[in-house]
Amino acid sequence: MKIAIDRESGVPMTEQIVSSMEQWIRSRDAHAGAKLPSIRQLAQDCGISRFPVIEAYDRLVSLGYIESRHGSGFYVSARAHAALDRCGASDPRRAEDESNYILQQFNHPGDTLKLGSGFIPEAWRDMDGIAQAVRQVARTDQSALTDYATPLGSGALREHLQARLAPLGIRADASQMLITFGASQAVDLIVRYLLRAGDTMFVEDPGYYNLFGLLKLHGINVVGIPRTVSGPDIEVLQAELKRHRPRAVFVNSVFHNPTGTVLAPAVAFRLLQLAHEYDFTLIEDDIYADFQGEATDRLAALDQLERVVYIGGLSKTLSSSLRIGFVAASRRIVKDLGDIKMLTSISGSPFAEAVALTMLERGAYRKFLERLRRRMSDALGATTRSLEASGWRLFASPVGGKFVWARVPHIDDQQQLIDCAAACGVTIAPGSYFRPHGEPSPWLRINAAYAQDPRALRFFERAAALEPNDDTPSAREGAMTLFD
Repeated sequence: MKIAIDRESGVPMTEQIVSSMEQWIRSRDAHAGAKLPSIRQLAQDCGISRFPVIEAYDRLVSLGYIESRHGSGFYVSARAHAALDRCGASDPRRAEDESNYILQQFNHPGDTLKLGSGFIPEAWRDMDGIAQAVRQVARTDQSALTDYATPLGSGALREHLQARLAPLGIRADASQMLITFGASQAVDLIVRYLLRAGDTMFVEDPGYYNLFGLLKLHGINVVGIPRTVSGPDIEVLQAELKRHRPRAVFVNSVFHNPTGTVLAPAVAFRLLQLAHEYDFTLIEDDIYADFQGEATDRLAALDQLERVVYIGGLSKTLSSSLRIGFVAASRRIVKDLGDIKMLTSISGSPFAEAVALTMLERGAYRKFLERLRRRMSDALGATTRSLEASGWRLFASPVGGKFVWARVPHIDDQQQLIDCAAACGVTIAPGSYFRPHGEPSPWLRINAAYAQDPRALRFFERAAALEPNDDTPSAREGAMTLFD
């Protein structure tokens, strides 16, 4: 290893050391377990003081490239090479390209029907209620227009969200709540807090596509656990726990994205037992909670935030633009997440928080949810009937939420479905988008809010009439094993 310090470059010496060592480790010239020069020796070799070396070594340890052994020195971490192998790139952070590719698939220009969208239509939102709340905040809370929010978020909003958790059986006071910029920031903060490059996290397969890209961006080993109708496949999970030691397991408990299924009580209890036995944290994604009228078991309620970190929010219902998410966890975890939030984004938006609080206080949000649930229930019923009448197969009969996970039984080639949809003026979200490593899948996520559009109905019929493309490698083997 050779590190040449350029004092004229304007780049801090610490950054030069970190960059040089990262390149050396990524080049595979450094073997796992190789001992690094002592701080004193490297400083002497570079002709610099020890302080930049100390800071560089600390940063490389936090990134997972090297490890410190007490009384012995610093060594190349085996986890660094494992992370590189998993990401299939020389730098784990280059997995960002994969994430961007997935996200770009949802940005279709023009007037096509976005049948795989994750959003409810604008016409279904409470636009008048939001506009009234915006006007009220602008009149009565001038500081919300200009000031920073507090790190944990509005105390009054946290108290309202706390009250919304009580019917779910989750006991959390305001000091256990953190407001985030949507659930996406909540996930990012939790990943930063719990995991380091080279660590392992279990996710659901299929599951939340943006999570997969985020984990790869951080150099995390992603292991997919098949999602069944009742939750993660416990048998597969137990087998994988004997092979890996995950720091965390991510579970979407209610109206799972994309299958629309709900976590069964027996599976929830077993997940908590395994979390205690194998010492991992359960990250419970309950972002679709407000679509549910009658509450079912939550991991956070059964565990009372001992091993569960709970994520919720209002973006999927109230407004995607306001970006209100939240975390409920132990006080220690919330404090640490608040510190990370300050370092990465300083604060949230007091204006957005004030508008959301106004909607909650005035009862406008409660009335809106009642209407939205009825509308979504009608849409789900109509979508189910349309798909089954056209010969499609459903993964499960949806009981709420927005999504139906469905496929044409005899079509394994998702490109055939993409082309068929495009001819009908429809864009779709193929199943591969929702698998941890983009594996092929013949399943599609269908948003019921858009499925009664004539273009969608035409697509359902034409897709069912397609002939299999024998020239394209079949996706049946991998997909059927996991989801059939």
